[in-house]
Amino acid sequence: MVFEPPQRLVRALGETAPEGDDWLEKLPETAHEAVAQRELTVERVQVPGGRSSLVVLVRTADGTPAVLKLAPRRARPGSERAALAHWGGLGAVRLLERASGAAEGVLLLERLHPDVSVRSLPEAKALLEAAGTLRRLWVDPPEGHGFETVAERTERQARAMRASAAADPEVAPLVEAALAVRDELLAAPPEHRLLHGTFRQSKVLAGERTPWLAVGPDPVVGEHAFDLARLVRDRVEDLIAQASGAATTRRRVKRLAESLEVDRERLSGWTLFRAVESGVRARRVGREQDAELLLEFAGWL
Repeated sequence: MVFEPPQRLVRALGETAPEGDDWLEKLPETAHEAVAQRELTVERVQVPGGRSSLVVLVRTADGTPAVLKLAPRRARPGSERAALAHWGGLGAVRLLERASGAAEGVLLLERLHPDVSVRSLPEAKALLEAAGTLRRLWVDPPEGHGFETVAERTERQARAMRASAAADPEVAPLVEAALAVRDELLAAPPEHRLLHGTFRQSKVLAGERTPWLAVGPDPVVGEHAFDLARLVRDRVEDLIAQASGAATTRRRVKRLAESLEVDRERLSGWTLFRAVESGVRARRVGREQDAELLLEFAGWL
Protein backbone atom coordinates (compact mmCIF):
# COMPACT_ATOMS: atom_id res chain seq x y z
CA MET A 1 0.00 0.00 0.00
CA VAL A 2 1.12 3.56 -0.71
CA PHE A 3 1.20 5.62 2.50
CA GLU A 4 0.43 9.02 1.01
CA PRO A 5 0.20 11.67 3.75
CA PRO A 6 -3.03 13.72 3.55
CA GLN A 7 -2.58 17.28 2.29
CA ARG A 8 -3.84 18.65 5.61
CA LEU A 9 -0.88 17.01 7.34
CA VAL A 10 1.59 18.13 4.67
CA ARG A 11 0.46 21.76 4.97
CA ALA A 12 0.45 21.81 8.77
CA LEU A 13 3.86 20.20 9.17
CA GLY A 14 5.26 22.43 6.46
CA GLU A 15 4.40 25.45 8.63
CA THR A 16 6.44 24.17 11.57
CA ALA A 17 9.18 22.03 10.02
CA PRO A 18 12.68 22.92 11.23
CA GLU A 19 15.46 23.41 8.71
CA GLY A 20 16.49 20.11 7.13
CA ASP A 21 13.61 18.08 8.56
CA ASP A 22 12.92 15.01 6.42
CA TRP A 23 10.23 13.25 8.45
CA LEU A 24 7.57 13.59 5.74
CA GLU A 25 9.98 12.37 3.09
CA LYS A 26 10.75 9.24 5.11
CA LEU A 27 7.15 8.68 6.24
CA PRO A 28 6.16 6.03 3.64
CA GLU A 29 9.21 3.93 4.53
CA THR A 30 8.59 4.39 8.26
CA ALA A 31 4.95 3.36 7.87
CA HIS A 32 5.79 0.22 5.86
CA GLU A 33 8.36 -0.78 8.48
CA ALA A 34 5.93 -0.21 11.38
CA VAL A 35 3.23 -2.28 9.68
CA ALA A 36 5.60 -5.15 8.86
CA GLN A 37 7.10 -5.30 12.37
CA ARG A 38 3.66 -5.61 13.95
CA GLU A 39 2.18 -7.92 11.29
CA LEU A 40 -0.66 -5.51 10.68
CA THR A 41 -3.19 -5.52 7.86
CA VAL A 42 -3.78 -2.03 6.48
CA GLU A 43 -7.31 -0.89 5.72
CA ARG A 44 -6.82 2.79 4.86
CA VAL A 45 -5.14 6.05 5.75
CA GLN A 46 -7.51 8.32 7.67
CA VAL A 47 -8.41 11.40 5.59
CA PRO A 48 -8.38 14.33 6.15
CA GLY A 49 -6.63 13.16 9.32
CA GLY A 50 -4.84 15.33 11.83
CA ARG A 51 -2.32 18.16 11.57
CA SER A 52 0.56 16.50 13.40
CA SER A 53 0.48 12.77 12.59
CA LEU A 54 -0.41 10.11 10.05
CA VAL A 55 -3.31 7.92 11.20
CA VAL A 56 -3.74 4.51 9.58
CA LEU A 57 -6.67 2.16 10.22
CA VAL A 58 -5.30 -1.36 10.60
CA ARG A 59 -6.04 -4.82 11.99
CA THR A 60 -3.68 -6.76 14.21
CA ALA A 61 -2.56 -10.32 13.47
CA ASP A 62 -5.59 -11.69 15.34
CA GLY A 63 -8.01 -9.45 13.44
CA THR A 64 -8.52 -6.81 16.14
CA PRO A 65 -9.32 -3.35 14.68
CA ALA A 66 -6.64 -0.84 15.68
CA VAL A 67 -5.06 2.47 14.72
CA LEU A 68 -1.41 2.98 13.82
CA LYS A 69 -0.31 6.54 14.50
CA LEU A 70 3.01 7.96 13.28
CA ALA A 71 4.20 11.36 14.47
CA PRO A 72 7.40 13.40 14.17
CA ARG A 73 9.50 14.07 17.27
CA ARG A 74 8.35 17.70 17.49
CA ALA A 75 4.78 16.42 18.09
CA ARG A 76 6.08 14.77 21.32
CA PRO A 77 4.73 11.24 20.67
CA GLY A 78 6.71 9.90 23.62
CA SER A 79 4.84 12.23 25.92
CA GLU A 80 1.53 11.16 24.37
CA ARG A 81 2.41 7.50 24.95
CA ALA A 82 3.31 8.17 28.58
CA ALA A 83 0.01 9.98 29.22
CA LEU A 84 -2.10 7.29 27.54
CA ALA A 85 -0.30 4.63 29.56
CA HIS A 86 -0.99 6.56 32.78
CA TRP A 87 -4.69 7.02 31.98
CA GLY A 88 -4.97 3.32 31.13
CA GLY A 89 -8.03 3.80 28.95
CA LEU A 90 -9.98 5.84 31.52
CA GLY A 91 -11.46 8.70 29.52
CA ALA A 92 -8.93 8.26 26.70
CA VAL A 93 -8.14 5.89 23.87
CA ARG A 94 -6.35 2.76 25.06
CA LEU A 95 -2.70 2.19 24.19
CA LEU A 96 -2.24 -1.31 22.72
CA GLU A 97 1.55 -1.25 22.71
CA ARG A 98 3.36 -0.12 25.85
CA ALA A 99 6.55 1.93 25.77
CA SER A 100 8.83 -1.06 26.17
CA GLY A 101 10.16 -1.99 22.74
CA ALA A 102 7.92 0.53 20.97
CA ALA A 103 9.56 2.61 18.25
CA GLU A 104 9.79 6.34 18.84
CA GLY A 105 7.01 8.17 17.06
CA VAL A 106 4.87 5.05 16.46
CA LEU A 107 1.78 4.31 18.56
CA LEU A 108 -0.62 1.38 18.22
CA LEU A 109 -4.01 2.37 19.60
CA GLU A 110 -7.48 1.06 20.21
CA ARG A 111 -9.78 1.68 17.23
CA LEU A 112 -12.55 4.16 17.91
CA HIS A 113 -14.99 5.57 15.35
CA PRO A 114 -12.69 8.05 13.57
CA ASP A 115 -15.46 9.83 11.70
CA VAL A 116 -17.75 10.38 14.71
CA SER A 117 -16.74 13.08 17.21
CA VAL A 118 -18.84 15.02 19.69
CA ARG A 119 -18.92 17.81 17.10
CA SER A 120 -21.66 15.73 15.44
CA LEU A 121 -23.95 16.52 18.41
CA PRO A 122 -25.94 19.73 18.95
CA GLU A 123 -23.67 22.34 20.52
CA ALA A 124 -25.03 22.23 24.08
CA LYS A 125 -24.90 18.42 24.18
CA ALA A 126 -21.44 18.40 22.59
CA LEU A 127 -20.04 20.72 25.25
CA LEU A 128 -21.60 18.62 28.02
CA GLU A 129 -20.17 15.35 26.72
CA ALA A 130 -16.76 16.88 26.01
CA ALA A 131 -16.55 18.40 29.47
CA GLY A 132 -17.49 15.09 31.08
CA THR A 133 -14.74 13.33 29.14
CA LEU A 134 -12.18 15.95 30.11
CA ARG A 135 -12.99 15.61 33.81
CA ARG A 136 -11.96 11.94 33.73
CA LEU A 137 -8.51 12.84 32.41
CA TRP A 138 -7.65 15.21 35.27
CA VAL A 139 -5.60 12.93 37.50
CA ASP A 140 -2.38 13.33 39.46
CA PRO A 141 0.65 12.89 37.18
CA PRO A 142 2.92 9.90 37.86
CA GLU A 143 5.69 10.48 40.37
CA GLY A 144 8.89 11.68 38.73
CA HIS A 145 7.04 12.45 35.49
CA GLY A 146 8.79 14.14 32.59
CA PHE A 147 5.79 16.04 31.27
CA GLU A 148 6.12 19.69 30.33
CA THR A 149 4.40 22.08 32.75
CA VAL A 150 1.97 24.84 31.83
CA ALA A 151 4.58 27.39 32.96
CA GLU A 152 7.22 25.86 30.66
CA ARG A 153 4.96 25.53 27.65
CA THR A 154 3.51 29.01 27.91
CA GLU A 155 6.95 30.56 28.43
CA ARG A 156 8.02 29.07 25.11
CA GLN A 157 4.84 30.42 23.53
CA ALA A 158 5.25 33.82 25.21
CA ARG A 159 8.69 34.29 23.62
CA ALA A 160 7.21 33.75 20.16
CA MET A 161 4.30 36.08 20.98
CA ARG A 162 6.66 38.87 22.04
CA ALA A 163 8.59 38.48 18.80
CA SER A 164 5.35 38.63 16.78
CA ALA A 165 4.20 41.75 18.62
CA ALA A 166 7.52 43.47 17.97
CA ALA A 167 7.21 42.76 14.25
CA ASP A 168 3.46 43.42 14.03
CA PRO A 169 2.28 46.38 16.18
CA GLU A 170 -1.35 45.68 15.27
CA VAL A 171 -1.40 42.62 17.56
CA ALA A 172 0.75 44.19 20.31
CA PRO A 173 -2.12 45.33 22.61
CA LEU A 174 -3.72 41.87 22.68
CA VAL A 175 -0.36 40.18 23.17
CA GLU A 176 0.45 42.54 26.05
CA ALA A 177 -2.90 41.78 27.70
CA ALA A 178 -2.46 38.02 27.24
CA LEU A 179 1.04 38.04 28.69
CA ALA A 180 -0.06 40.09 31.70
CA VAL A 181 -2.88 37.61 32.39
CA ARG A 182 -0.44 34.71 32.09
CA ASP A 183 1.85 36.23 34.71
CA GLU A 184 -1.06 36.62 37.12
CA LEU A 185 -2.34 33.09 36.58
CA LEU A 186 1.06 31.46 37.03
CA ALA A 187 1.61 33.24 40.36
CA ALA A 188 -0.75 30.92 42.26
CA PRO A 189 -2.04 27.89 40.31
CA PRO A 190 -4.75 26.04 42.27
CA GLU A 191 -3.68 22.52 41.24
CA HIS A 192 -1.10 20.53 39.29
CA ARG A 193 -2.83 17.75 37.39
CA LEU A 194 -2.14 15.82 34.23
CA LEU A 195 -3.97 17.63 31.41
CA HIS A 196 -4.84 16.67 27.85
CA GLY A 197 -3.15 19.83 26.60
CA THR A 198 -4.96 20.33 23.30
CA PHE A 199 -8.53 19.39 24.14
CA ARG A 200 -11.47 20.30 21.91
CA GLN A 201 -14.61 18.66 20.56
CA SER A 202 -12.89 17.04 17.59
CA LYS A 203 -10.55 15.26 20.04
CA VAL A 204 -13.45 13.27 21.52
CA LEU A 205 -14.45 10.24 19.42
CA ALA A 206 -17.18 7.65 19.77
CA GLY A 207 -16.05 4.30 21.19
CA GLU A 208 -17.39 0.83 21.89
CA ARG A 209 -16.45 0.27 25.54
CA THR A 210 -17.63 3.76 26.51
CA PRO A 211 -19.57 6.31 24.45
CA TRP A 212 -16.84 8.98 24.18
CA LEU A 213 -13.05 8.85 24.54
CA ALA A 214 -10.35 11.48 24.10
CA VAL A 215 -7.59 11.12 21.52
CA GLY A 216 -4.49 13.05 20.47
CA PRO A 217 -3.24 14.55 23.74
CA ASP A 218 -0.25 16.86 23.93
CA PRO A 219 -0.04 16.34 27.70
CA VAL A 220 1.02 19.01 30.13
CA VAL A 221 0.88 19.36 33.91
CA GLY A 222 -0.94 22.31 35.42
CA GLU A 223 -4.34 23.68 36.37
CA HIS A 224 -7.72 22.56 35.06
CA ALA A 225 -8.61 25.99 33.64
CA PHE A 226 -5.73 25.80 31.15
CA ASP A 227 -7.10 22.56 29.68
CA LEU A 228 -10.69 23.78 29.56
CA ALA A 229 -9.74 27.06 27.84
CA ARG A 230 -9.38 25.53 24.38
CA LEU A 231 -12.89 24.07 24.60
CA VAL A 232 -14.37 27.54 25.20
CA ARG A 233 -13.57 28.66 21.68
CA ASP A 234 -14.77 25.51 19.90
CA ARG A 235 -16.70 26.28 16.71
CA VAL A 236 -15.22 29.79 16.84
CA GLU A 237 -16.34 30.47 13.28
CA ASP A 238 -19.97 29.99 14.40
CA LEU A 239 -19.45 32.29 17.40
CA ILE A 240 -17.99 35.05 15.22
CA ALA A 241 -20.90 34.74 12.78
CA GLN A 242 -23.45 35.37 15.55
CA ALA A 243 -24.52 38.90 16.43
CA SER A 244 -24.56 37.68 20.05
CA GLY A 245 -21.20 35.91 19.79
CA ALA A 246 -19.54 37.83 22.63
CA ALA A 247 -22.47 37.21 25.01
CA THR A 248 -22.60 33.54 23.99
CA THR A 249 -18.90 33.21 24.74
CA ARG A 250 -19.31 34.70 28.21
CA ARG A 251 -22.21 32.34 28.92
CA ARG A 252 -20.10 29.42 27.73
CA VAL A 253 -17.27 30.38 30.08
CA LYS A 254 -19.74 30.59 32.96
CA ARG A 255 -21.42 27.27 32.14
CA LEU A 256 -18.20 25.33 31.68
CA ALA A 257 -16.60 26.84 34.78
CA GLU A 258 -19.59 25.93 36.91
CA SER A 259 -20.00 22.40 35.50
CA LEU A 260 -16.34 21.52 36.11
CA GLU A 261 -15.87 23.57 39.29
CA VAL A 262 -13.23 25.83 37.75
CA ASP A 263 -12.76 29.48 38.71
CA ARG A 264 -14.49 31.56 36.04
CA GLU A 265 -11.91 34.35 35.97
CA ARG A 266 -9.04 31.89 35.63
CA LEU A 267 -10.85 30.14 32.78
CA SER A 268 -11.48 33.45 31.04
CA GLY A 269 -7.82 34.42 31.49
CA TRP A 270 -6.41 31.22 30.04
CA THR A 271 -8.96 31.37 27.20
CA LEU A 272 -7.64 34.84 26.35
CA PHE A 273 -4.01 33.74 26.45
CA ARG A 274 -4.56 30.62 24.35
CA ALA A 275 -6.69 32.42 21.77
CA VAL A 276 -4.12 35.20 21.33
CA GLU A 277 -1.26 32.70 21.15
CA SER A 278 -3.08 30.70 18.46
CA GLY A 279 -4.06 33.86 16.61
CA VAL A 280 -0.59 35.36 16.37
CA ARG A 281 0.85 31.95 15.45
CA ALA A 282 -1.70 31.62 12.63
CA ARG A 283 -0.83 35.10 11.43
CA ARG A 284 2.89 34.32 11.56
CA VAL A 285 2.49 31.37 9.15
CA GLY A 286 0.09 33.14 6.80
CA ARG A 287 -3.27 31.71 7.91
CA GLU A 288 -4.89 35.12 7.89
CA GLN A 289 -8.52 34.00 8.10
CA ASP A 290 -7.85 31.83 11.16
CA ALA A 291 -5.87 34.65 12.74
CA GLU A 292 -8.68 37.18 12.27
CA LEU A 293 -11.28 34.86 13.82
CA LEU A 294 -9.08 34.05 16.83
CA LEU A 295 -8.00 37.61 17.52
CA GLU A 296 -11.56 38.92 17.22
CA PHE A 297 -12.68 36.21 19.64
CA ALA A 298 -9.87 37.13 22.04
CA GLY A 299 -11.05 40.75 22.00
CA TRP A 300 -14.33 39.64 23.63
CA LEU A 301 -12.64 38.26 26.75
